[in-house]
Order: sequence, then C-alpha cells, then structure tokens
Amino acid sequence: MTLYVGLGNPGPTYAKTRHNIGFRVIDRLVAETGARDISKKSFEGHLYREGDRFFLKPLTFMNLSGRSVKAVMDFYKIPLEDLVVIHDDIDLSLGTLRYKVGGSSGGHNGLKSIDAAVGGDYLRLRIGVGKPARKSEVVSYVLSPFTEQEEVIVEKVVEAATDAALKVPTISLNELKSRYTLKGSGDAGA
Repeated sequence: MTLYVGLGNPGPTYAKTRHNIGFRVIDRLVAETGARDISKKSFEGHLYREGDRFFLKPLTFMNLSGRSVKAVMDFYKIPLEDLVVIHDDIDLSLGTLRYKVGGSSGGHNGLKSIDAAVGGDYLRLRIGVGKPARKSEVVSYVLSPFTEQEEVIVEKVVEAATDAALKVPTISLNELKSRYTLKGSGDAGA
C-alpha cells in the first residue's frame, strides 16, 4: 500500500495558493486513477482509494497535518516507508521538482507536524514555488495565489509530479530522481 499526502489548507480561500500545490497534485492523482472517496470524520481529511493506493488531503490546516496522516496510517497499518508527501518548497525555484527521503523540514510547518506524528523517513516530492525577497514575507507569499504567468509553469509541474508519484512504488529513488527531476527557472546549475 502507498499513502500519498498532498499538503495544503482547506477551503476556497487557499485553493490556488502556493502552499496548496500538494492538494492540486492529489486532485489530479484522484482524477487520473478514478479513486473513490472513503473519507471518515476520524481521518480529519479527504481520503480516496484506488486499489492499494490511498490519496489524502488533510483538512486540519497545514500546521496540524500530522494528525490526519497518523490517523490514516494507523487505521490502514501503512508503514512509514510507504508514505509519500507532496509539498511546496520555497527553497526551490518555481517549476522545480525534486525528491528526497527524510531530512529537515526546512521550516515547513506541514512537514514538522508529520515528522512529529509519524517520523521523518518518508519520501518527499518537493515542488518549487519560489521565494519572496524578504524572509519576513514568507507567510504572505506562500498564502498568495500564483500569477497568471506562473500558472502555466504550475500546470506543467503538477502534471510531472502526478506522473512521478504514480511511478513511486515501481521504481527506485535514484531512477525517480534521474527520470522525473525538473529544474525550475532559477536552477540553471542545479
């Protein structure tokens, strides 16, 4: 079994924000796989299932995402190595797609919450959303929508992240990195 978790905040106010790019990938995964809704109140999120794949959008708000993830993992007895978290990353330029297992949360409150609830050794699909000019602007930046020009790039990276996510159970991390890494506009030498 594989549990895919897209990070974001619930409600229409946040739907098109940078912080909700994980939700957008989950929506696409659900649409492409035909997964059915199996949500329960105790999961504190929207949960969908197709075969042995689960797709979760926690509805606890970003800072408490770990509660929802833990509830689903405990209920279905999903091991940590079968957890895939899809999230925004301000340390990567817009359009970048990278992968890693474990490591620091990088200040991302959703990852901090998941790490505290279930541990940190899970696969992370990191989607670059760019960075504001000043550190003091991070919160307003990640809670702001993409511009019309950025949306063109976002659509491409969401499609690529969806394709990569569906390959996760069948290929190694190195192959995933080799075949599905995308470089954003500011990652020329990366």
